[in-house]
Amino acid sequence: MQITDVTQYHATHEMDGAFHPTWIPGFAQGSHEAELFEVETDAGITGVAAGPSLGGLRYDDQLAGLLVGENPHDMRTVLGKLDSFRLSGPRPWHVEMALWDIIGKDAGKPVHELLGGTADPVPVYASTGAVMDAEDRIEYIDEHVVDEGIQAVKLRVTELDQVDIVREVRAAFPDLTLLVDVNKGWAIRAVEPEVEWSYKDALRFARQLEELGGVGWLEEPLPRHQYARYAALREATTVPIAGAEFNDGVGELTEFVRQDALDVLQADAALATGIKRAVDIAAMADANGTEFVPHTWTNGAGFAANLHVMAVAGSPWCEYPLEPPWDPDVVSFFLEESFTHKNGHVEPPTDPGLGITVDWDAVDDA
Repeated sequence: MQITDVTQYHATHEMDGAFHPTWIPGFAQGSHEAELFEVETDAGITGVAAGPSLGGLRYDDQLAGLLVGENPHDMRTVLGKLDSFRLSGPRPWHVEMALWDIIGKDAGKPVHELLGGTADPVPVYASTGAVMDAEDRIEYIDEHVVDEGIQAVKLRVTELDQVDIVREVRAAFPDLTLLVDVNKGWAIRAVEPEVEWSYKDALRFARQLEELGGVGWLEEPLPRHQYARYAALREATTVPIAGAEFNDGVGELTEFVRQDALDVLQADAALATGIKRAVDIAAMADANGTEFVPHTWTNGAGFAANLHVMAVAGSPWCEYPLEPPWDPDVVSFFLEESFTHKNGHVEPPTDPGLGITVDWDAVDDA
């Protein structure tokens, strides 16, 4: 089998309103955009995947120049070429997901089964995307978390004094697992610069979370390349430390494991590794006693890919983006079916490959 072409498509969905994602300070996001990639083979099997949009930047011709003629089953060679592409281009790991879609379709099996996973349901946590005052966030949790049977929620805060939001939510929901994401690992500086924390800031905040109890983890309290400071913080607090969702490639992620710097590793297959390397990193993390719970906040194809990885890794949680108007239908707007939870759990796809079907009517230039 050989790859014969790589074609890129742009997809845009206008949301019913907007929200203010903490990873783009000062920005009101009212649409969801994605770049879809279709990889064709001489066997008549086509794989699809998608990554976040970089202002509509096109790079399918460059990818085709590297990949056409290669066997999609030869993952070592393909990943080596994607490594080369990464040297001077955008992160290409989502393209590797399309190759796994091909491999799974060729075998007639879902990706997770090929890699030794099972289709057992994974518990979800409701992942918010914006800072919200305590009163509004409590109302959100009542409606979208407790009433839906979800057992955990991730709160977003960006300032030290916003620990009061976490404190009021804890008082309102004493038995709910709280995860806290302060988004200091990275940011898109499109409007305003982010406010970084020092090690002392992060430790001060962690100490206050210790007093609240029941906090599942503190996520990205420091810039994503400060491995030694992450290790020191983890040593200094009883609150589990999570991060590395956007660290790029095996080298950076291995460094977190090598320095024993995290309790929860969150590498996203669509952004950081691709599927094969995500599974490898998850195994490395497990051998080190580190949990693997990948970031999923990209799109429906990325969610599917990470769900396959979770099924192999035995992840204890699945990040479930839910910040209306950003909901499962927005996440998966270019797919025929959305990923919706059932009683607080989501099931890995069981159809061959990634198990997704593109709704081409939702793609701008299909």
